Amino acid sequence: MNGFLGEFLGTMILIVLGVGCGAGISLNKAYAKGQGWLFVTLAWGMAVTFGVYVAGQFGAQGHLNPAVTIGFAAFGFFPWSQVMPYLLGQFLGAFVGAALVILHYYPHFKATKADEGNSVGIFATGPAINNPVFNFLSETIATFVFIFTLLNLGNFTQGLKPLIVGFLIMVVGQALGPTTGFALNPARDFSPRLAYAILPVPNKGVANWAYAWVPVLGPIAGGLLASGLQALLK
Repeated sequence: MNGFLGEFLGTMILIVLGVGCGAGISLNKAYAKGQGWLFVTLAWGMAVTFGVYVAGQFGAQGHLNPAVTIGFAAFGFFPWSQVMPYLLGQFLGAFVGAALVILHYYPHFKATKADEGNSVGIFATGPAINNPVFNFLSETIATFVFIFTLLNLGNFTQGLKPLIVGFLIMVVGQALGPTTGFALNPARDFSPRLAYAILPVPNKGVANWAYAWVPVLGPIAGGLLASGLQALLK
């Protein structure tokens, strides 16, 4: 299972820090309640940074994202033999990370009703304007920009490069994220959404599964386009 452990641990850290930010700004009696979009994008950027560092220390390439893994493999930037261990680590790590956030904030979930901020939006993305075609395009474009830039950073687990990746996530979130919440990552969205749906979260609302295909397929499409363009130009 080459790469599984690193991707599992790195994605777990990514979700604990990113979804933890979502809980902090949404749940009653949390000190961060009500913080804005800059807070969110900075937190997710740093969450990716430290997730990449952890993954790299355990022998993985720090993808933390099926859209990266699949896109890279489709155009020869990553071996297909490692795709399944990476994907398994990413989806399982994201689920465990979300479960840890539920445990950490459990009293705050109990203190917050669904109409007060206890929603799937803590764990997963949703559209500012519900338009599936444009929501899909938003996720595709944002992920394309992210992964095309990522491909031109070289080995992004080394030195200060994970910090650069974090700043990249932050600026993508600020520039292109306000339409859909910038999932950019099927594991980041699907597994926490699943955790919210099936784990005993007090006072929870609906998981909005009708939208869930957008943050899965949009990022995969963006990753394939970015990797394809990189292969064409190299």
